[in-house]
Amino acid sequence: MNKFQLALFAISLTIYSCSQQQNNNQNVLVEKSSDDTVVKKAEPAPVAKPVEITYHALKMKDSGRKVFESYTEEQQQLILALNRIDKAHVRRADTLVVPDTFINDRNAYSTFPPSVSALAGVKKIVLFSYPTQTYSIYENGQLLKWGPTSMGKRSSKTPTGLFFTNWKGKEVRSTVDEEWILKWNFNIQNKMGIGWHQYAMPGYPASHSCLRLYADEAKFLYDWADQWTLKKDQLVAKGTPVIVFGEYPFGERKPWLHLLENSKALAISEGEINELIQPYLEQILSEQENSEKVRSKKIDTLQTN
Repeated sequence: MNKFQLALFAISLTIYSCSQQQNNNQNVLVEKSSDDTVVKKAEPAPVAKPVEITYHALKMKDSGRKVFESYTEEQQQLILALNRIDKAHVRRADTLVVPDTFINDRNAYSTFPPSVSALAGVKKIVLFSYPTQTYSIYENGQLLKWGPTSMGKRSSKTPTGLFFTNWKGKEVRSTVDEEWILKWNFNIQNKMGIGWHQYAMPGYPASHSCLRLYADEAKFLYDWADQWTLKKDQLVAKGTPVIVFGEYPFGERKPWLHLLENSKALAISEGEINELIQPYLEQILSEQENSEKVRSKKIDTLQTN
């Protein structure tokens, strides 16, 4: 074999080796069709199974407080969220639900589904679940964020149904008690003065019908949601849709404590959300279309002036 043939043979081996490696990397399956023609099909990539998160109880008496403080700041924040409580009240807690596995993705612990097909056409929406005392934010049907809330207590329950955000204020005084300062307040029901804002999170529904949040989450929602649009004190476009739903089991065991026996105890399925949305969907999409038109005209007017 001369030098030319040796070089040609080496090149052929290299091409064949690269081809085989590429096929192996792509998990290519070789099959034959009915006419004996070789057909190559890519094997589907294996789907990673979601991590099964389980929980255990942390008794806060005696050494329990020291155990809680031994967790990192990020882990403590997750534990607080899972128990709908803040640091100012955690020392009063009897038992905390603690995950056996800590994952960087906060949404892995969400009570809400990662996507909702019925909301695919809805650009922004906030859902508040009374039974689980949690809220969620969806953009075009995809879960953006979730967190804990403290809603209306038994004597002053938060009304349920469809609402739209209206006016907001970084710091306002409560209409119930002027000494109560509500930070990052965003109203969803103007006449009743109901909205979300930062306030104490004691680990159970304790508000006078408003939707309490942690400070950073109240600020996030404050910046994220849209206000209504007024023209000469007349409402011409509504803000972001908000749905409050379900009932809290007052007088019974805290719902999140059921996670100790069943890690899926608080899970809200996509089917449940789809069913919840249906009666409101037409109105939500209609208001969304109107708001986009109004805001578009407003922007055009500002640009021409």
